[in-house]
Amino acid sequence: MMHFQVVIVGAGPVGGRLATELAASGISTLMLEEHAEIGRPFQCAGLVNPPAMDMVGLHETILQNVDGALIHSPTGIQVPVGSPGEIRTHVVCRKRFDQGVVRQAMEEGAHLWLLSKPLDATVVDDGVNLLVEREGEKIEISCSLLVGADGAHSWTRRHFKMGKPKEMMIGFQTDVTGLSGKENWLEMYTGRDVAPGLFAWVIPSGQGTHRIGVWARPQELEGRSVEQLYDALLSHPLWRERFTGMKEIARYCGPIPCGIVKKPFKDRVMLIGDAAGMAKPTTGGGIGPGFRQIELIASELINAIESEHLLAADLAIICNSYKAMRKEQDRARALRDLLVTLPADDELDNIFTMFNRPEILELINVKGDIEHPVPLGLTLLKRVPEFRKLALKAGIKILFA
Repeated sequence: MMHFQVVIVGAGPVGGRLATELAASGISTLMLEEHAEIGRPFQCAGLVNPPAMDMVGLHETILQNVDGALIHSPTGIQVPVGSPGEIRTHVVCRKRFDQGVVRQAMEEGAHLWLLSKPLDATVVDDGVNLLVEREGEKIEISCSLLVGADGAHSWTRRHFKMGKPKEMMIGFQTDVTGLSGKENWLEMYTGRDVAPGLFAWVIPSGQGTHRIGVWARPQELEGRSVEQLYDALLSHPLWRERFTGMKEIARYCGPIPCGIVKKPFKDRVMLIGDAAGMAKPTTGGGIGPGFRQIELIASELINAIESEHLLAADLAIICNSYKAMRKEQDRARALRDLLVTLPADDELDNIFTMFNRPEILELINVKGDIEHPVPLGLTLLKRVPEFRKLALKAGIKILFA
């Protein structure tokens, strides 16, 4: 039976990043990828924040830099967050980005099996025994540690009954041509008609293309599909002229898990990335949090693998660093609920009107961050009485914790 110190289920960017760290330290690592190529299917907006990009140095995969976001209220009030020339995030070609991250892992010595997926896994005293289907053939292998980096509907998480992320949203997106807009700025649209409880987006993706999408919590859909929300955005009286003449070239749909699972570890098994519920509740982005997770645990995890300290109690100590990430997620979710999810459309317009005051716009553009909204929320609580009253009225006490 072939043995690897670590088997990672899923060769996306987060799984590939962990494989790079492990293999670079001499840990024998195997990545299992169920699809025939890396980076397919493509199911997200493709935003990578600068710190995450700097970790992997794959700047050649950037299609467009984004300086900020123009946010629209239900009646068309606009609030800009960002400053021209100050890059807030990158729009990447996900296929090239994912392949680049996995290539780095392989260059460090990690192995990759395509068209491969686990069929069964059993934890024994000295490791994990796996039954893997590889290109139609069943193979038995073993490892010291099994890592689930297998996305929102993680096989690893379900097989070992490790719970669920706090929220599971649905995202729908298209690639289009023939759309114009403010260069280097993405747009966000709010309102019950087009994005109940969350927002829709238009993201420039370079060379005259854009990504248009919407995400929603299932309980907010009220019998509609996310495709119907997308159609409502395109036909909305305020914005339909914006979308006249565009041409769709691709469609994508997928789940977005937000909220770290309570215990993303068991004896010799752990979860990372979307499988662990690492996506941000404010934007749904998962690459930045996934990379940060690996940065926090890599050194201690490598030591644990080398010393064979991989029981649940050992992994719990390694995962202590998640507490800060979980608290940040909870605060970000509270901020999102306060500003977008809970208010009715008329209340949203009142919030946008408040934000449009010059002194508050200045605060937003100094503290505003698409990827990290909590510092802005805390600053608004301290400096804007109306915002503090709004939070207290909504009962969002976690923002004050």
